[in-house]
Amino acid sequence: MPDDAKGTDYLAQVLEAPETAVEKALRPLSFADFSGQGKTKERLEVMVGAAKSRGEPLNHILLHGPPGLGKTTLAHILANEMEADLKLTSGPVIDKAGDLAGLLTGLQEGDILFIDEIHRIPKSVEEYLYSAMEDYRIDIMIDQGPNARSVRLSIPRFTLVGATTRTGLLTAPLRSRFTLQTRLDYYDRSTLEKIVRRSCKLLNVPINDAGATEVAGRARGTPRIANNLINFARDYAQQRSDGEITGPVAASALELLEIDANGLDEMDKRILRLMAENYRGGPVGLGTVAVAVGEEQHTVEEVHEPYLIQEGYIARTPQGRVLTPKAWTTIGLKPENPGGQNSLFQ
Repeated sequence: MPDDAKGTDYLAQVLEAPETAVEKALRPLSFADFSGQGKTKERLEVMVGAAKSRGEPLNHILLHGPPGLGKTTLAHILANEMEADLKLTSGPVIDKAGDLAGLLTGLQEGDILFIDEIHRIPKSVEEYLYSAMEDYRIDIMIDQGPNARSVRLSIPRFTLVGATTRTGLLTAPLRSRFTLQTRLDYYDRSTLEKIVRRSCKLLNVPINDAGATEVAGRARGTPRIANNLINFARDYAQQRSDGEITGPVAASALELLEIDANGLDEMDKRILRLMAENYRGGPVGLGTVAVAVGEEQHTVEEVHEPYLIQEGYIARTPQGRVLTPKAWTTIGLKPENPGGQNSLFQ
């Protein structure tokens, strides 16, 4: 990575970092406190209400969407609403069938097992989940060679809540075993403002309406980013102002993080400028972009590209990524390939 790119990708660090104690403290524990994701929340409320009325555990649920939108939070809410214990793990941790067997046999009736990044479970291990989800049993092999034998283990009826940022990497047999598959989308600005004000209240951070609007507008539709921006804006307000996060204070703090009024950070703008200056706006492949900006391909694809596409800065075509007229305007350049990619938007 080039020296001048080091430390600039603040948003990637936020989305990929382990959860902090502050984030746990800010997490809603009921549907009433959870803002946004109206359709997903309504679907889950229906399932919870029906399961409680029947006195049964929830059916299996798959939550998918970009990082930082509340998949883990919803798992906690489901456990709280169902008055069930929540067991947390992640796909990369479960690399052997024995690991999965240990998790499943340690569950109690009605427990919720949350597997984050479930698409990263090895396929050889994933197959053991099929019988566990459908028949609440698991068959494991003991010993090897002539002494090998299969042992069937019964497990309590549980609920599997899977979370993934890449639904396409899930196999069809696993995906079909989830009763509900629901996507979490980016939040609109008004909902994020509500989340910002709630977080500031819990943290005892003074903030006015202009400050909440400024933070929400630069949070890329993602509550996790909003909460982290609040923490930095609070520090900035204490050191450079009177402690209150006002509109100008929030703007100055986030400019110091190189996050502009549109929520674009330095890496976003590097990607746009690179495509404009080196490749005349595209088409250009994802791998080429990642190498050119000195970033991991999955970070570009998972952190930067979804927001750039949603906000209309980049478009995907069969030939590769191309800049839109909005992107050219944002970086202050004129299109160099008017007969090429711009013809897609005329």
